[in-house]
Amino acid sequence: MKKSIGAKPMLFCAPVWLIGSYSPDGKPGLMTVSWGGTCCSKPPCVGISLRKATQSFENITTRRAFTVNIPSTKYMTEADYCGMATSRDVNKFEICSLTPQKGTLVDAPYVDECPLVLECKVIHTLEIGLHTQFVGEILDIKVDAEILGREDLPDIEKIRPLIYDPAHCRYFGVGSPLGTAFQAGNALTRKGA
Repeated sequence: MKKSIGAKPMLFCAPVWLIGSYSPDGKPGLMTVSWGGTCCSKPPCVGISLRKATQSFENITTRRAFTVNIPSTKYMTEADYCGMATSRDVNKFEICSLTPQKGTLVDAPYVDECPLVLECKVIHTLEIGLHTQFVGEILDIKVDAEILGREDLPDIEKIRPLIYDPAHCRYFGVGSPLGTAFQAGNALTRKGA
């Protein structure tokens, strides 16, 4: 029997993304977000949810653009710090020894050290309550050549992205593959025929 633990924002597993944006006066800023994910395939879009109190909320509202930077596990400390500090008080790029690069298609910086970067323009916002969701259309994906695998697509085992456990506030890495999507279920397809 299942036990009720109440309504909580507890979806497993959550991504760890560094969101890049420029302040209204042009300073590059970073924020760690775990409340995000793919929300459309055509056009390709991601959604991120931010509180209005954050500097990144103001930045993205003003500039209508952001980058999603996927840090590898070796940047766990930096990603955690970017979720603790505010860009109003500190330069997170400088403190974390990360390099801001100007986006080529959007008015937002990206993190040079992150192996995978999505450049996004805001196409929708939705006020939900404490958070506002920004839907960003992905205009370009930039990758480090060394993380490419089959068919020149990013390889999750080479990226080594961080994963967040919202129940216990812990970070994890990606394990070994368990199977192939749209093939593993074929064993049950025969049962349904």
